[in-house]
Parts: sequence; C-alpha cells; structure tokens
Amino acid sequence: MNILGVETSCDETSAAVVRDGTEILSNIVSSQVDLHRPYGGVVPELASRHHLEFIQPVIQEALHASRCTLSDIDGVAATYGPGLASSLLIGLNAAKGVAFTLNKPFLGINHLEAHLYSPLLSESSTLHASRFTLHDLFPMISLIVSGGHTILAHVTDIGWHEILGQTVDYAAGEAFDKVAKLLGLCYPGGPEVDRLAKQGNRAAIAFPRSMLDDPSFNFSFSGLKTSVLYYLKKNPNAVVADVCASFQEAVVDVLVGKTLRAARHTGVRAISASGGVSINSRFRERLAAECPRRNLRLFLASAQLCTDNAAMIAALAFHKLQRGAHSDWSLDVAPSIGLGTNSM
Repeated sequence: MNILGVETSCDETSAAVVRDGTEILSNIVSSQVDLHRPYGGVVPELASRHHLEFIQPVIQEALHASRCTLSDIDGVAATYGPGLASSLLIGLNAAKGVAFTLNKPFLGINHLEAHLYSPLLSESSTLHASRFTLHDLFPMISLIVSGGHTILAHVTDIGWHEILGQTVDYAAGEAFDKVAKLLGLCYPGGPEVDRLAKQGNRAAIAFPRSMLDDPSFNFSFSGLKTSVLYYLKKNPNAVVADVCASFQEAVVDVLVGKTLRAARHTGVRAISASGGVSINSRFRERLAAECPRRNLRLFLASAQLCTDNAAMIAALAFHKLQRGAHSDWSLDVAPSIGLGTNSM
C-alpha cells in the first residue's frame, strides 16, 4: 500500500511516498531556513507563499523519486494541525485535491502524533528482516521535544497513548531559540547553541533545573531562559561557549531525568524521542549512555525524520487507513490542536 503524505505545518514544504507504513520510497523537504533567517524566526505570510509556490513541484519530485505514478498511490494524507493556519491550508487542500482526483482515501494527520511514532520508521528496516513487528516494540515512554512542544507520553501501541506531562510554558526548542537570540546567534538557534556548547564548560554556570524534582511529569523552561538573561546582564563579557554548554546541560538534565523517571513509573522497557530538539548531540549522548544502564531500549528518529517531514505523515496514515480510518472532505485545519489520547 503506497501512501502519499504531505506536510506543510510550518516553514517546510514536504511530500513523501511510504509503502506499507515502513518503507520510505521518497521524502522530499523544501526548507525555508534561508528565507526566514533575516527575520530571526518564521514569518507566516512568507511561509504560506513559499508553500503555495513549491507544493506542486515537491509532490511531483516525491513521486518521481519513489518511482511511482499517481496511479500507484493507494491513499493520500496531510497534516491538518497543529501549526500555522495559512501554511496548513496549502498542504491540506493540495492533498485533498490529489485524493479527490484519484478517488482514493484521504486522511488528515495530527502532526504531533506523527512525531510520536517517527522513531519506529528508523527501526523498520531492522524489523523487516526479523520475525518482529512494530507492535512488538511497545509499550514505551515517548518524548516529543520540538520548537513548539515538549510532551511526555506513555504509548502502548500505534494509536494508543496517554499524555503523562507537557510544558507549562516554553517548549524546549523555544527556550533554545530565545537563549540563542540573547547571545546574538543566528537563526535557527538550537543548532548554533549545540555547536558552541561542544567548545564550552557544562559546569561553568549553575543554571536552574526547573521542575526536575517536581512529582509531575510536566516541564518548564521559562525560568531557565530568564536565568540566562539575568546572568548575561551581570556578566556582559561571559564566555558564550560556556553559557551555551551550561544552558544546554540544564535542559538536557530535565528532559532526560523526567523521561527516565516516567519509564520507572510505568515499568516500560523502551524509550523513544522525536522532534527537532531530539537531534541535539548532548541529548542523544545522555540518553544513549543512560538507557543501557537501566536495561532500556532506546529508539531515536533519524535526523531527517526529527524535523518536519511528510514521511512520518504517510507512515502513520497507513496504520490508520488499515484500521478503517478516513477523513471527510470538509476537514479543516486545526492550528492549535494538541496530541490528544488514543486516536484509533
């Protein structure tokens, strides 16, 4: 079953063809980073104009790269939320048009839910050659950590999950971007902080680990950002690399600490992480070191599947379509929708 996926939730235009929910035949992403860099963040109007210009060529390239024609497509899926309303509209309507023309099933996909299961795509090639299936990997604790969201969920199967905690203010990625701006680093800030942190001393500055010892599984990064602001005001000649390393370590301590505690609390034997911030080298290093000590399996989405991409949209759509799910043509964008619980 070949699924064409479309993703335009923010500033990347993406289309992909995925076979049977695991085999990525193509995954084309047209990035807008250079377009938005002069503004230090995403400008919604510019983003939607870029999507409108590139959505058709990106879909055509995805089909070409997959060596499929439209007649080979068995279903079409697109992100309907959360994200920028003007951006979501472009991809959602383009996908509806393709599905309607082909008279094929159409499905709207929650962007966050697609992130939740994206690490499994990285495991698909290994599983394909073994006697195991994706369902054998569950249950697990899954962390979505991105620019707009930080969510910790207990996942028992594809489509079945319970939110344990989420950020009460800034998402981790937003904190990275705000601190990068305070330091005068270029957009996007997360990769720059990560790069400079490798040159700094992680123990140089004792930034707070907000809510790390809180009994809940919620997160908070607003106070950490404020702490960096005050530190820079008192220390105008601070070593930028040390600030980056110390700030990053504080974020990673909280993310890893809460995730491991959730695993202990639920008794699961596996952890997964996805979203743009999960590419962070220190975060991956810490999880890779801590999980074996606790006899936990670790599933990390590959770098290309951590950022916004259509492959994860198509992959999740396959499993939903297999269970009889479909969307009405009247489906509208949902810019503020959350992850929800038990989607199947």
